[in-house]
Amino acid sequence: MADERRLDVLRAIVEDYVSTNEPVGSKSLVERHQLAVSPATVRNDMAALEDEGYITQPHTSSGRVPTDKGYRLFVDRLASVKPLSAPERKAIDTFLQGAVDLDDVVHRTVRLLAQLTHQVAVVQYPTLSSAAVHHLEMVHISDTRILVVLITDTGRVEQRMVDLPSPLSEDRVGELRNLFNARIADRLLRDAPGLLADLPDGVASSDRGNVDAVLSTVLETLVEHPEERIVLAGRANLARTGSLDFPGTIRPVLEALEEQVVLLRLFGEVNDAQTVRVSIGEENPHEGLWTASVITMGYGAGDSPLAGLGVLGPTRMDYPGMMGAVRAVARYVGQILAEG
Repeated sequence: MADERRLDVLRAIVEDYVSTNEPVGSKSLVERHQLAVSPATVRNDMAALEDEGYITQPHTSSGRVPTDKGYRLFVDRLASVKPLSAPERKAIDTFLQGAVDLDDVVHRTVRLLAQLTHQVAVVQYPTLSSAAVHHLEMVHISDTRILVVLITDTGRVEQRMVDLPSPLSEDRVGELRNLFNARIADRLLRDAPGLLADLPDGVASSDRGNVDAVLSTVLETLVEHPEERIVLAGRANLARTGSLDFPGTIRPVLEALEEQVVLLRLFGEVNDAQTVRVSIGEENPHEGLWTASVITMGYGAGDSPLAGLGVLGPTRMDYPGMMGAVRAVARYVGQILAEG
């Protein structure tokens, strides 16, 4: 009973502190929340929470503020995330349904997420290795040069120019395209190396050099070393509250956001398209983000995510609201990609 009551007190402290950005005292808790206990009991519970490291007392005030440990317990005990309003859901649907291709989907998504949450929004492009091949196009540029275009089921398009060791007619380019597509069309891109491994053995010796050149390009530059990309929006949201919510300086957070490898590492760990993940303070792997919280979720059709998206902001944030927005946007994007 005492543990549940103290959790209620912690929940009230978090909610008030997020709302007001002011340390919370026992008197205000009793006045604002229906805790059904005396002020003396609330003071005792706050003392216990402080002893256990869930709240702390800033030197400038007699009130208390949550610690990272307190936010962690609050998030872990959330019964549900905050649902979006009907107008918010309508806005998401309208805004994202107008997208014309994958680039448009990603850029619309990151702008929308920043606007909904007033935090920094981050969207990762679908990695090629998690996608399936929709079509491999080959365009005859000249007798010794072709353009190879890989189109995935997520709408991602990658293209490379290939210089051929021997001349190839436009008709032969078409035959070569059909040969590749017969092996890998509608198959997972990560399976392409095995599916194409013996392809050169089945063509005439005069064509083998050209087939090897195309095969090397497809495998080495498109399959084995796909470009990883992250798109951000809403940095101004972070800077706007920086002096209030980040101890000392916001510079380490801004510097971390400039390092692509930091964000790729964060989102490389997103492996669930059903659950929202929250990393608070020092739970983040990069020291520059130890004063921030990161909320992420995978997006894509089914349970296996194609990539991740999320928001980054100060540890003092509306966790139920942020988690609800991230979940809703991830699901909408997944539906759009599945329909496309």
